[in-house]
Amino acid sequence: MSFVYPWFLWALIATVIPLIIHLFYFRRFKTVYFTNVKFLKEVKEQTSTRRRLKHLLVLFARILVVVFLVFAFSMPYVPSKSGANKKGNKDVSIFFDNSFSMAAESEDVRLLEKARSRVQEIVSAYSVNDKIQILTADFEGRDQRLLTKEDALNRINEIEITYNVRDLSKVLIRQKNAVNTGKNKIKELYIVSDFQKNITDLDIYKDSLIDLTLVALQSVQNHNVAIDSAWFQSPVQSLNQPNPLVVKVHNHSDREIPNIRMSLSIDDQTRPLGTLTIPAKTSIYDTIDVPVLHTGWYEAKLNITDYPIEFDNDYYFTFKVDEQVDILQIHGGTPNRFVEATFSNNDYFKASSQFVGNLNYSNFSDFDLIILDEINSIPSGLISELKNYVSNSGNVVVFPHPEADLVSYNNLTSQFNANSYGDFDQNKRIVSYVNFQEFLFNDVFEDRRRNLKLPITQANYRLSRRAISGEEVILRYRDGGTFVGKFTIDKGHLFLCAAPLGLEYSDLVKNGETFVPMLYKMALSATSENKIAYIIGRDDVLETDNRTSNAEMVYKIEGKQGEFIPEQRTMGSRIMLGMNNQIHNAGFYNLYLKKGENHNKFGYNYDRKESYLFYYNTEDLSNILGENVTIIEGTDTNNFVEIINSKNQGTILWKWCLIIALIFLAIETALIRLWKA
Repeated sequence: MSFVYPWFLWALIATVIPLIIHLFYFRRFKTVYFTNVKFLKEVKEQTSTRRRLKHLLVLFARILVVVFLVFAFSMPYVPSKSGANKKGNKDVSIFFDNSFSMAAESEDVRLLEKARSRVQEIVSAYSVNDKIQILTADFEGRDQRLLTKEDALNRINEIEITYNVRDLSKVLIRQKNAVNTGKNKIKELYIVSDFQKNITDLDIYKDSLIDLTLVALQSVQNHNVAIDSAWFQSPVQSLNQPNPLVVKVHNHSDREIPNIRMSLSIDDQTRPLGTLTIPAKTSIYDTIDVPVLHTGWYEAKLNITDYPIEFDNDYYFTFKVDEQVDILQIHGGTPNRFVEATFSNNDYFKASSQFVGNLNYSNFSDFDLIILDEINSIPSGLISELKNYVSNSGNVVVFPHPEADLVSYNNLTSQFNANSYGDFDQNKRIVSYVNFQEFLFNDVFEDRRRNLKLPITQANYRLSRRAISGEEVILRYRDGGTFVGKFTIDKGHLFLCAAPLGLEYSDLVKNGETFVPMLYKMALSATSENKIAYIIGRDDVLETDNRTSNAEMVYKIEGKQGEFIPEQRTMGSRIMLGMNNQIHNAGFYNLYLKKGENHNKFGYNYDRKESYLFYYNTEDLSNILGENVTIIEGTDTNNFVEIINSKNQGTILWKWCLIIALIFLAIETALIRLWKA
């Protein structure tokens, strides 16, 4: 046993006071009146013995009262085995988990408020000379240093729920870095958290120089349903056409959740989508049609009803329907009339044609699709520009010339690791396969009947497959050769056709149910094929078209939290935007150069990592981290300050000393009043 204030033991000298009183009391004489001397000797002997015993017991009781009162003021304790009772000032780091999962209920308060109370009690257990870090999931710069006790208590009151979520292994590294900057020799760490399984990535703790204590908080209920993600079935949304959106909703609880209502808000109108019943620990997929009634940008929000965890009930997404699709037809002398006719009767498409010798390469970025219409030879300059164009999300389709310069053609295909053109075959070949899974034909035919009329070619080039071409076949001949193939390069595509467009070589142009939708979808696939939603903290770099060549013009982003200027880096016709953790709230954000002229829109959502409400209990944590870690159940503990003091100093005994002193005081009172000696 040790004492916090051992110098107070000098007060044990006060035990002589009861002794002096006792000796003084024994010198007093008491007169006894009697009438019969027959039993005088016997009465005298009995009375003297009982009185002496009574006074000795009273003396011992008084001495023990003084002794245990002195012990109580000396603060005795039994030192803990962990050695946390080392004397001296301490450097302490406390991680206050303020992530979204801490919004769950614990008894009658949120876990966040319970955690705030526990962190305050931990800080209160330390002296004014100790240095304390209060670290949150935000990892703010101001929280990377050690504070005084008073400043630490003030910082605790400022902490609110945050969208950030941190793996505890990274938290532990931050804490160690902070306490190692301190000058005190004793280092202690605390993690106050609900210890979700998907963030608790800690291993056996082996550091003997820094004490680690875990304060585990558990919510009363752990059911939660979240909108996990959503995506369109087609990469491009079309005007006045069905636009199916797939929504993934996940039940994170261990029981079935019925009657989850879902709704869609778009164009300032909200429409209900029905109810969902989701089995335990399961995701379900629901497909809804998103109405597209006009061109331009759309801001849309999916919502479900679920309580108490609500941050993942909304899913924000944006998409754009271009007002016009621009097509450039590059020809060798005369443009193919069937290609021109395909786009001439549709105002949504604007097609123009240019002779291969009169091209303005700088305008390529203005077009969504470039068609090489039976050019005899492809110039090297055009090949270079087409590669840049495709790399920046452009689409190119090649219809070969019947007497093509194969060297120039294959120079083009080699730039894209695409198939190469071989000999010109005069034999008839029949197309027998359509890739209905590909965007070009996935929603063209309502009845994918076997007797679908497909193109027939009278002459064509043999396309030789490269080992690393990555070809996706769109249309295939009966003999297994490719008629139309697709090759993806960065965000763009190259389409190769095996046959010329002339009627003497192929009837593709007369096959309206194949040729027309194929060209339409090739043009559409180059329009707004962007991500529809982003994750705060995870998607920290965005890529979009660059609309200015003026280096002094800067892009700005505006949303709920106001306006800010992102980091900007130009890469050709694209620009990279760094958010640098400046987006904190889920919602819609506009990108613009001039106020009111939005260049792009982004839908940002909170990270769904916090939706997973399964936790480690104290026993699990003990098994994971080993015996070198102190683990405290922080939810139901009433005497939490005493537990922290016991951890820091050992088993505190002053209360027991005070109780024992009161017991002996009661014994003394009973002896004096009840024992008639």
